[in-house]
Amino acid sequence: MTDGTSPIPHVNGSQALATARATLHIEIASLHALAERLDEPFVAVVQAILALRGRVIVMGMGKSGHVGHKIAATLASTGTPAFFVHPAEASHGDLGMVRGSDLVLALSNSGESHEITDLLPVLKRQGVRVAAMTGNLQSTLAQHADWVLDTSVEREACPLNLAPTASTTVQLALGDALATALLDARGFQAEDFARSHPGGSLGRRLLTHVRDVMRSGSELPRVQAHDDFFTLMREMSAKNLGAAIIVDANNQVLGIFTDGDLRRRLEQGADLRQASAQDLMHPRPRTIAPHVLATQAAQMMEQHGITSVVVVDGANTLVGLVHIRDLMLAKVI
Repeated sequence: MTDGTSPIPHVNGSQALATARATLHIEIASLHALAERLDEPFVAVVQAILALRGRVIVMGMGKSGHVGHKIAATLASTGTPAFFVHPAEASHGDLGMVRGSDLVLALSNSGESHEITDLLPVLKRQGVRVAAMTGNLQSTLAQHADWVLDTSVEREACPLNLAPTASTTVQLALGDALATALLDARGFQAEDFARSHPGGSLGRRLLTHVRDVMRSGSELPRVQAHDDFFTLMREMSAKNLGAAIIVDANNQVLGIFTDGDLRRRLEQGADLRQASAQDLMHPRPRTIAPHVLATQAAQMMEQHGITSVVVVDGANTLVGLVHIRDLMLAKVI
Protein backbone atom coordinates (compact mmCIF):
# COMPACT_ATOMS: atom_id res chain seq x y z
CA MET A 1 0.00 0.00 0.00
CA THR A 2 1.32 3.46 -0.93
CA ASP A 3 0.45 6.87 0.56
CA GLY A 4 1.31 8.91 -2.52
CA THR A 5 4.88 9.60 -1.37
CA SER A 6 6.20 6.07 -1.04
CA PRO A 7 7.79 4.52 -4.13
CA ILE A 8 5.58 2.21 -6.19
CA PRO A 9 6.46 -1.42 -5.41
CA HIS A 10 8.13 -3.35 -8.20
CA VAL A 11 5.88 -6.04 -9.68
CA ASN A 12 7.31 -9.51 -9.78
CA GLY A 13 5.69 -10.75 -12.97
CA SER A 14 6.07 -14.44 -12.20
CA GLN A 15 4.66 -13.99 -8.71
CA ALA A 16 1.72 -11.92 -9.98
CA LEU A 17 0.81 -14.58 -12.53
CA ALA A 18 1.16 -17.37 -10.00
CA THR A 19 -1.11 -15.54 -7.54
CA ALA A 20 -3.69 -14.81 -10.26
CA ARG A 21 -3.73 -18.43 -11.44
CA ALA A 22 -4.02 -19.70 -7.88
CA THR A 23 -6.98 -17.38 -7.33
CA LEU A 24 -8.74 -18.70 -10.41
CA HIS A 25 -8.01 -22.33 -9.54
CA ILE A 26 -9.44 -21.87 -6.03
CA GLU A 27 -12.57 -20.21 -7.39
CA ILE A 28 -13.01 -22.86 -10.09
CA ALA A 29 -12.68 -25.60 -7.46
CA SER A 30 -15.26 -23.82 -5.32
CA LEU A 31 -17.70 -23.72 -8.24
CA HIS A 32 -17.16 -27.42 -8.95
CA ALA A 33 -17.93 -28.21 -5.32
CA LEU A 34 -21.06 -26.04 -5.46
CA ALA A 35 -22.30 -27.85 -8.57
CA GLU A 36 -21.80 -31.25 -6.94
CA ARG A 37 -23.75 -30.43 -3.78
CA LEU A 38 -26.80 -28.78 -5.36
CA ASP A 39 -29.76 -30.81 -4.17
CA GLU A 40 -33.41 -30.67 -3.11
CA PRO A 41 -33.30 -27.30 -1.29
CA PHE A 42 -32.34 -25.66 -4.59
CA VAL A 43 -35.27 -27.33 -6.34
CA ALA A 44 -37.58 -26.28 -3.50
CA VAL A 45 -36.52 -22.63 -3.85
CA VAL A 46 -37.08 -22.75 -7.62
CA GLN A 47 -40.55 -24.20 -7.06
CA ALA A 48 -41.40 -21.63 -4.40
CA ILE A 49 -40.40 -18.74 -6.66
CA LEU A 50 -42.37 -20.18 -9.58
CA ALA A 51 -45.48 -20.30 -7.37
CA LEU A 52 -44.82 -16.84 -5.91
CA ARG A 53 -47.59 -14.24 -6.12
CA GLY A 54 -45.22 -11.49 -5.06
CA ARG A 55 -41.61 -10.70 -5.81
CA VAL A 56 -38.17 -11.91 -4.85
CA ILE A 57 -36.54 -9.43 -2.45
CA VAL A 58 -32.77 -9.84 -2.41
CA MET A 59 -30.81 -8.70 0.66
CA GLY A 60 -27.13 -8.70 1.56
CA MET A 61 -24.53 -6.60 3.35
CA GLY A 62 -21.08 -5.58 2.13
CA LYS A 63 -19.73 -7.68 -0.72
CA SER A 64 -22.77 -9.97 -0.47
CA GLY A 65 -24.87 -6.86 -1.03
CA HIS A 66 -23.03 -6.06 -4.24
CA VAL A 67 -23.60 -9.63 -5.42
CA GLY A 68 -27.24 -9.34 -4.36
CA HIS A 69 -27.75 -6.29 -6.59
CA LYS A 70 -26.56 -8.31 -9.56
CA ILE A 71 -28.69 -11.35 -8.69
CA ALA A 72 -31.81 -9.19 -8.39
CA ALA A 73 -31.07 -7.57 -11.75
CA THR A 74 -30.52 -10.95 -13.42
CA LEU A 75 -33.73 -12.37 -11.99
CA ALA A 76 -35.73 -9.33 -13.10
CA SER A 77 -34.34 -9.44 -16.64
CA THR A 78 -35.13 -13.15 -17.04
CA GLY A 79 -38.77 -13.15 -16.03
CA THR A 80 -38.72 -13.19 -12.21
CA PRO A 81 -39.91 -9.91 -10.63
CA ALA A 82 -37.15 -9.00 -8.16
CA PHE A 83 -35.35 -6.06 -6.59
CA PHE A 84 -32.69 -5.42 -3.97
CA VAL A 85 -33.44 -3.98 -0.52
CA HIS A 86 -30.52 -2.94 1.66
CA PRO A 87 -30.92 -4.65 5.05
CA ALA A 88 -29.73 -1.62 7.03
CA GLU A 89 -32.20 0.64 5.22
CA ALA A 90 -34.92 -1.97 5.72
CA SER A 91 -34.68 -1.39 9.48
CA HIS A 92 -35.34 2.30 8.89
CA GLY A 93 -38.43 2.16 6.72
CA ASP A 94 -37.56 0.26 3.57
CA LEU A 95 -39.09 -2.90 5.02
CA GLY A 96 -42.36 -1.34 3.87
CA MET A 97 -41.38 -2.48 0.37
CA VAL A 98 -41.72 -6.10 1.44
CA ARG A 99 -45.14 -7.76 1.43
CA GLY A 100 -46.33 -11.06 2.84
CA SER A 101 -46.59 -12.53 -0.64
CA ASP A 102 -42.89 -11.89 -1.29
CA LEU A 103 -39.89 -14.16 -0.76
CA VAL A 104 -36.64 -12.82 0.68
CA LEU A 105 -33.39 -14.18 -0.72
CA ALA A 106 -30.84 -13.34 1.99
CA LEU A 107 -27.09 -13.49 1.28
CA SER A 108 -24.60 -13.73 4.13
CA ASN A 109 -21.48 -15.85 4.08
CA SER A 110 -21.26 -15.92 7.88
CA GLY A 111 -25.01 -16.05 8.36
CA GLU A 112 -24.57 -13.69 11.30
CA SER A 113 -24.85 -10.24 9.67
CA HIS A 114 -26.97 -8.55 12.33
CA GLU A 115 -28.57 -6.22 9.79
CA ILE A 116 -30.15 -9.33 8.28
CA THR A 117 -30.71 -11.47 11.38
CA ASP A 118 -32.44 -8.54 13.13
CA LEU A 119 -35.05 -8.56 10.35
CA LEU A 120 -35.89 -12.26 10.61
CA PRO A 121 -38.51 -11.97 13.40
CA VAL A 122 -40.28 -9.14 11.58
CA LEU A 123 -40.27 -11.05 8.28
CA LYS A 124 -41.66 -14.13 10.02
CA ARG A 125 -44.49 -12.11 11.57
CA GLN A 126 -45.38 -10.79 8.11
CA GLY A 127 -45.48 -14.31 6.72
CA VAL A 128 -42.54 -13.66 4.41
CA ARG A 129 -40.58 -16.80 3.57
CA VAL A 130 -36.79 -16.64 3.56
CA ALA A 131 -34.29 -18.48 1.38
CA ALA A 132 -30.74 -18.16 2.70
CA MET A 133 -27.50 -18.25 0.76
CA THR A 134 -24.92 -18.82 3.45
CA GLY A 135 -21.61 -20.54 4.03
CA ASN A 136 -22.46 -21.37 7.64
CA LEU A 137 -25.17 -23.98 7.99
CA GLN A 138 -25.20 -23.56 11.80
CA SER A 139 -25.70 -19.80 11.69
CA THR A 140 -28.64 -17.77 12.93
CA LEU A 141 -29.73 -17.11 9.34
CA ALA A 142 -29.58 -20.79 8.40
CA GLN A 143 -31.51 -21.83 11.52
CA HIS A 144 -34.37 -19.41 10.84
CA ALA A 145 -34.62 -19.62 7.04
CA ASP A 146 -37.24 -21.69 5.26
CA TRP A 147 -34.62 -22.96 2.82
CA VAL A 148 -30.84 -22.95 3.01
CA LEU A 149 -28.58 -22.92 -0.03
CA ASP A 150 -25.06 -23.87 0.96
CA THR A 151 -22.48 -21.40 -0.42
CA SER A 152 -19.58 -22.54 1.75
CA VAL A 153 -16.06 -22.62 0.34
CA GLU A 154 -13.00 -24.48 1.54
CA ARG A 155 -11.03 -21.24 1.57
CA GLU A 156 -11.13 -17.76 0.12
CA ALA A 157 -8.96 -17.10 -2.91
CA CYS A 158 -7.36 -14.20 -1.06
CA PRO A 159 -3.80 -15.21 -0.03
CA LEU A 160 -4.71 -14.14 3.53
CA ASN A 161 -7.93 -16.19 3.38
CA LEU A 162 -9.79 -13.08 4.49
CA ALA A 163 -11.19 -11.00 1.60
CA PRO A 164 -14.50 -12.31 0.20
CA THR A 165 -13.41 -13.78 -3.13
CA ALA A 166 -14.28 -17.43 -3.65
CA SER A 167 -17.36 -17.04 -1.43
CA THR A 168 -18.76 -14.14 -3.46
CA THR A 169 -17.98 -15.96 -6.71
CA VAL A 170 -20.03 -18.91 -5.44
CA GLN A 171 -22.89 -16.61 -4.42
CA LEU A 172 -22.89 -14.95 -7.81
CA ALA A 173 -22.81 -18.24 -9.69
CA LEU A 174 -25.58 -19.70 -7.56
CA GLY A 175 -27.71 -16.64 -8.31
CA ASP A 176 -27.12 -17.21 -12.02
CA ALA A 177 -28.00 -20.88 -11.62
CA LEU A 178 -31.24 -19.92 -9.87
CA ALA A 179 -32.16 -17.42 -12.59
CA THR A 180 -31.45 -19.84 -15.44
CA ALA A 181 -33.34 -22.69 -13.76
CA LEU A 182 -36.33 -20.36 -13.39
CA LEU A 183 -36.25 -19.08 -16.96
CA ASP A 184 -35.93 -22.65 -18.25
CA ALA A 185 -38.88 -23.80 -16.14
CA ARG A 186 -40.98 -20.89 -17.43
CA GLY A 187 -40.09 -21.51 -21.06
CA PHE A 188 -38.60 -18.02 -21.20
CA GLN A 189 -37.52 -17.20 -24.77
CA ALA A 190 -35.18 -14.69 -26.36
CA GLU A 191 -38.22 -12.57 -27.31
CA ASP A 192 -39.22 -12.41 -23.63
CA PHE A 193 -35.70 -11.31 -22.73
CA ALA A 194 -35.86 -8.62 -25.39
CA ARG A 195 -39.07 -7.18 -23.94
CA SER A 196 -37.22 -6.33 -20.73
CA HIS A 197 -34.29 -4.91 -22.72
CA PRO A 198 -36.07 -2.68 -25.31
CA GLY A 199 -33.27 -0.12 -25.30
CA GLY A 200 -30.47 -2.56 -25.95
CA SER A 201 -29.21 -4.01 -29.20
CA LEU A 202 -30.79 -7.39 -28.42
CA GLY A 203 -34.17 -5.77 -27.88
CA ARG A 204 -33.95 -3.93 -31.19
CA ARG A 205 -32.98 -7.11 -33.05
CA LEU A 206 -35.75 -9.20 -31.51
CA LEU A 207 -38.55 -6.65 -31.35
CA THR A 208 -38.15 -4.79 -34.67
CA HIS A 209 -40.10 -6.22 -37.59
CA VAL A 210 -39.85 -5.42 -41.26
CA ARG A 211 -43.14 -3.48 -41.11
CA ASP A 212 -41.56 -1.18 -38.49
CA VAL A 213 -38.75 0.00 -40.79
CA MET A 214 -39.98 -0.45 -44.37
CA ARG A 215 -40.84 2.32 -46.82
CA SER A 216 -44.46 2.28 -47.93
CA GLY A 217 -47.12 4.33 -49.71
CA SER A 218 -45.82 7.37 -51.57
CA GLU A 219 -42.25 6.62 -50.44
CA LEU A 220 -42.15 3.52 -52.61
CA PRO A 221 -40.28 3.71 -55.93
CA ARG A 222 -42.66 1.84 -58.22
CA VAL A 223 -43.45 1.85 -61.93
CA GLN A 224 -45.73 -0.09 -64.25
CA ALA A 225 -44.31 -2.77 -66.52
CA HIS A 226 -45.03 -0.69 -69.66
CA ASP A 227 -43.37 2.52 -68.38
CA ASP A 228 -40.38 3.66 -70.38
CA PHE A 229 -36.77 3.97 -69.32
CA PHE A 230 -37.02 7.69 -68.55
CA THR A 231 -40.04 7.19 -66.27
CA LEU A 232 -38.12 4.43 -64.53
CA MET A 233 -35.08 6.65 -63.96
CA ARG A 234 -37.16 9.59 -62.73
CA GLU A 235 -38.84 7.36 -60.13
CA MET A 236 -35.52 5.96 -58.96
CA SER A 237 -34.04 9.45 -58.63
CA ALA A 238 -37.08 10.86 -56.85
CA LYS A 239 -37.20 8.16 -54.17
CA ASN A 240 -33.39 7.95 -53.80
CA LEU A 241 -33.25 4.28 -52.83
CA GLY A 242 -31.17 3.04 -55.73
CA ALA A 243 -33.97 0.82 -57.00
CA ALA A 244 -37.46 0.78 -58.50
CA ILE A 245 -40.05 -1.96 -58.18
CA ILE A 246 -41.95 -3.01 -61.31
CA VAL A 247 -45.60 -3.96 -60.73
CA ASP A 248 -48.63 -4.84 -62.85
CA ALA A 249 -52.01 -3.14 -62.80
CA ASN A 250 -52.99 -5.08 -59.66
CA ASN A 251 -49.84 -4.02 -57.77
CA GLN A 252 -48.37 -7.52 -58.08
CA VAL A 253 -44.58 -7.50 -57.99
CA LEU A 254 -43.02 -8.45 -61.32
CA GLY A 255 -39.41 -7.43 -60.81
CA ILE A 256 -36.90 -4.84 -59.68
CA PHE A 257 -34.39 -2.55 -61.37
CA THR A 258 -31.42 -1.22 -59.41
CA ASP A 259 -28.46 1.10 -59.83
CA GLY A 260 -26.36 -2.02 -60.23
CA ASP A 261 -28.55 -3.26 -63.09
CA LEU A 262 -28.21 0.13 -64.79
CA ARG A 263 -24.44 0.09 -64.47
CA ARG A 264 -24.16 -3.42 -65.88
CA ARG A 265 -26.41 -2.56 -68.87
CA LEU A 266 -24.35 0.53 -69.66
CA GLU A 267 -21.11 -1.43 -69.40
CA GLN A 268 -22.54 -3.85 -71.97
CA GLY A 269 -23.16 -0.91 -74.33
CA ALA A 270 -26.94 -1.38 -74.37
CA ASP A 271 -29.17 1.38 -75.75
CA LEU A 272 -31.81 1.76 -73.03
CA ARG A 273 -33.78 4.67 -74.48
CA GLN A 274 -36.40 2.50 -76.20
CA ALA A 275 -36.63 -0.14 -73.46
CA SER A 276 -39.60 -0.53 -71.12
CA ALA A 277 -39.36 -1.25 -67.41
CA GLN A 278 -40.37 -4.85 -68.07
CA ASP A 279 -37.53 -5.21 -70.57
CA LEU A 280 -34.98 -3.99 -68.06
CA MET A 281 -36.17 -5.45 -64.78
CA HIS A 282 -34.64 -8.32 -62.89
CA PRO A 283 -37.56 -10.76 -62.47
CA ARG A 284 -38.37 -12.58 -59.22
CA PRO A 285 -36.63 -10.18 -56.83
CA ARG A 286 -35.83 -11.11 -53.23
CA THR A 287 -38.94 -10.61 -51.14
CA ILE A 288 -39.86 -10.74 -47.49
CA ALA A 289 -43.08 -10.57 -45.46
CA PRO A 290 -43.86 -7.52 -43.27
CA HIS A 291 -44.27 -9.55 -40.05
CA VAL A 292 -40.77 -11.05 -40.27
CA LEU A 293 -38.02 -9.77 -37.98
CA ALA A 294 -35.96 -7.01 -39.55
CA THR A 295 -32.82 -9.00 -38.76
CA GLN A 296 -33.90 -11.53 -41.39
CA ALA A 297 -33.98 -8.78 -43.99
CA ALA A 298 -30.44 -7.85 -42.94
CA GLN A 299 -29.34 -11.48 -43.28
CA MET A 300 -30.91 -11.68 -46.72
CA MET A 301 -29.08 -8.54 -47.85
CA GLU A 302 -25.77 -9.87 -46.58
CA GLN A 303 -26.28 -13.32 -48.09
CA HIS A 304 -27.17 -12.04 -51.57
CA GLY A 305 -25.07 -8.87 -51.66
CA ILE A 306 -28.04 -6.52 -52.08
CA THR A 307 -29.05 -3.28 -50.39
CA SER A 308 -32.84 -3.54 -50.46
CA VAL A 309 -35.55 -6.19 -50.17
CA VAL A 310 -39.09 -5.96 -51.54
CA VAL A 311 -41.84 -6.46 -48.96
CA VAL A 312 -44.92 -8.39 -50.13
CA ASP A 313 -47.99 -9.96 -48.58
CA GLY A 314 -49.06 -13.57 -49.03
CA ALA A 315 -50.50 -12.81 -52.47
CA ASN A 316 -47.25 -11.24 -53.76
CA THR A 317 -48.82 -7.78 -53.61
CA LEU A 318 -46.36 -4.96 -53.03
CA VAL A 319 -46.45 -3.69 -49.44
CA GLY A 320 -43.14 -1.93 -49.02
CA LEU A 321 -39.40 -1.84 -49.47
CA VAL A 322 -36.77 -2.15 -46.76
CA HIS A 323 -33.39 -0.57 -47.47
CA ILE A 324 -30.11 -1.16 -45.67
CA ARG A 325 -30.17 2.49 -44.55
CA ASP A 326 -33.48 1.87 -42.79
CA LEU A 327 -31.96 -1.03 -40.86
CA MET A 328 -28.95 1.06 -39.89
CA LEU A 329 -31.11 3.96 -38.71
CA ALA A 330 -33.17 1.55 -36.60
CA LYS A 331 -29.88 0.17 -35.21
CA VAL A 332 -30.85 -3.33 -36.25
CA ILE A 333 -27.41 -3.63 -37.86
